[in-house]
Amino acid sequence: MRTTTGPGFWCECWTQNLDARQAPALFGSYDAYDAVEANNWVATILRTISPALDTAACAEAWERLYDHRIDTRRALLRREPWTVSVIHASTRITWTVRPVLFLPIAHRQGGELPMCAYDFKPTGPE
Repeated sequence: MRTTTGPGFWCECWTQNLDARQAPALFGSYDAYDAVEANNWVATILRTISPALDTAACAEAWERLYDHRIDTRRALLRREPWTVSVIHASTRITWTVRPVLFLPIAHRQGGELPMCAYDFKPTGPE
């Protein structure tokens, strides 16, 4: 079986309570298959949450969306990692986008799977 990889981006959203001095926690992730999709993922979230942000964080989000849009797109097209953060009250929200190579998942209706694929026996919850 031949394995090929495909380029894409791994996108993550992290949150951190700055008052509690806790480590950042992963809030969610997304796999984007091109630079436009990765950029749109972050832009959509920033547009969605901006009305709920305080004035400074909202202004920072819109600055990122409009003033830095071309720089962001250029970085992603060059397959460079990209990060944006906003701070609302005592919470820092950070989005990261990193270039990755995705491995395809074997499709069971497709070609022949190796024999070890049939050794796996799922079990119920314990």
